[in-house]
Amino acid sequence: MVEEKAPAAARTGGGGIHRKETARPSSLSEVSIQEDTRMLTHMEELDRVLGGGIVPGSLTLVGGDPGIGKSTLLLQVCRRLAADGRKVLYISGEESLRQIKIRANRLGEFSDNLLLLCETGLRTVEQTIRSVMPDVTIIDSIQTMYDEEISAAPGSVSQVRESTNVLLQLAKGLTVSVFIVGHVTKEGTVAGPRVLEHMVDTVLYFEGDRHASYRILRGVKNRFGSTNEIGVFEMKQEGLIEVRNPSEFMLNGRPEGASGSVVSCSMEGTRPILLEIQALVCHSNFGIPRRQAIGTDFNRVNLLMAVLEKRLNLQMSDCDAYVNLAGGMRIVEPAIDLGIAMAVVSSFKNRAIEDKVIVFGEIGLSGEVRGVSMAEQRVAEAAKLGFTTCILPEVNRGQVKHIKGIRLIGVRTVRDAVDFI
Repeated sequence: MVEEKAPAAARTGGGGIHRKETARPSSLSEVSIQEDTRMLTHMEELDRVLGGGIVPGSLTLVGGDPGIGKSTLLLQVCRRLAADGRKVLYISGEESLRQIKIRANRLGEFSDNLLLLCETGLRTVEQTIRSVMPDVTIIDSIQTMYDEEISAAPGSVSQVRESTNVLLQLAKGLTVSVFIVGHVTKEGTVAGPRVLEHMVDTVLYFEGDRHASYRILRGVKNRFGSTNEIGVFEMKQEGLIEVRNPSEFMLNGRPEGASGSVVSCSMEGTRPILLEIQALVCHSNFGIPRRQAIGTDFNRVNLLMAVLEKRLNLQMSDCDAYVNLAGGMRIVEPAIDLGIAMAVVSSFKNRAIEDKVIVFGEIGLSGEVRGVSMAEQRVAEAAKLGFTTCILPEVNRGQVKHIKGIRLIGVRTVRDAVDFI
């Protein structure tokens, strides 16, 4: 037994980063930055969501449902960073070294730069990070970290907050990039991610059904890049594989010549994504018609159907209506309003829309079609996938440069769009 004196900067449960007592304020002109300090993961989808790579000293939260693929993604990141000569420390509180080895064998060969540690004690984790001094540290997961000084169960609010506070100090003080994994249940009420969002630099959420093959990584918060950026992955036997062209797989299997189907375009961060909007409108056998929306806002669909009834004199008050965004995407952008309206009208009149037509635009309560942002990028993505006609707001038509192979049709009202189709 060796007696040691406690450090003067011992934590008392509060936040903040410990600095020297002689620290002085600096003017903004004195602060120097280096733009080339980001670490690339060599996974283009992940680098895009992070804003161009991993920033040294950053603290990133990766949240999602259990079993969605968070640990698999981070283990693949460790493999690529270690192959680049980066020292990576993977700390797991949920799996043994043998379990991690079995999972790693599916992903390929790993470099000796990857170090593994199975530990849940917060103080042991802190000492290990200080002694190893890795470039990147993975904490899987934050709910398993435990501080003996706090009389609360692992995974509680106080334990999770204190653990994150310690990791925040290590990240900023030692310039170590830290990724922490947080599990989210269906209700989203777990103490982990919701409590930590204001403490970390970047918040990434894994979305999608764990029984399906596709996963969407969405950047909810990012101090070093744009928010709401997404990366698309496909879960296979050898791990998560990047989907370089999400629009192509979103439209895969689209029916030809079927009524109630139309293609629209939504912007996810800086990326345009083409998706199929499906609608089914049929007469109801009950006194109260049923309305259902999958992948978009239910109240928005009701609003658009009310506009169609009022402005186009379509009697749909006695009809059931179902709207679905194919591919499992969740879109709330108003730019798909015109696509939803066209799909509903197509199903109601049982008339198919041409396969090479794409529509986008926001609809107001008086039936006007309002302009949307980044219209040129949407049209360019549609032209790249072979669409020949684009119906868009009239205010955006003059802003879009001529793109070879696609015809632009500007509309001012939803009636103009319906009459053209």
